[in-house]
Amino acid sequence: MGITIQEASRKSGLSAHTLRYYERIGLIHEVDRGSNGHRSYAAPDLDWLDFLNKLRATGMPIADMCRYAELRRQGPETSGERRRMLEAHRERVRAQIAQLTEDLTVLDYKIDFYNALEHG
Repeated sequence: MGITIQEASRKSGLSAHTLRYYERIGLIHEVDRGSNGHRSYAAPDLDWLDFLNKLRATGMPIADMCRYAELRRQGPETSGERRRMLEAHRERVRAQIAQLTEDLTVLDYKIDFYNALEHG
């Protein structure tokens, strides 16, 4: 027995509109439906939504996420390509973290500068 779109929305942090959009563009498979015709999300669906949230949070474009989802649906023979996609994305994330760390150092310097001015 699955959960409703409202419950999936609450658990995933994604709006019901976003969940329907993700289904429409192929990011998530066509979700099973109950006898009443309403979507019924299972635990593996929620795990997949959690992974998609992490990809989005780290800046992966929707088009790349769709490509990854399509490869996933094709099965284990695409595991190498999926791994390479994630490795490339990881490198972009690491570069972004390095840039943010550098930017944070500049902010810390400026804050220290103003603290020294204010407290002589």
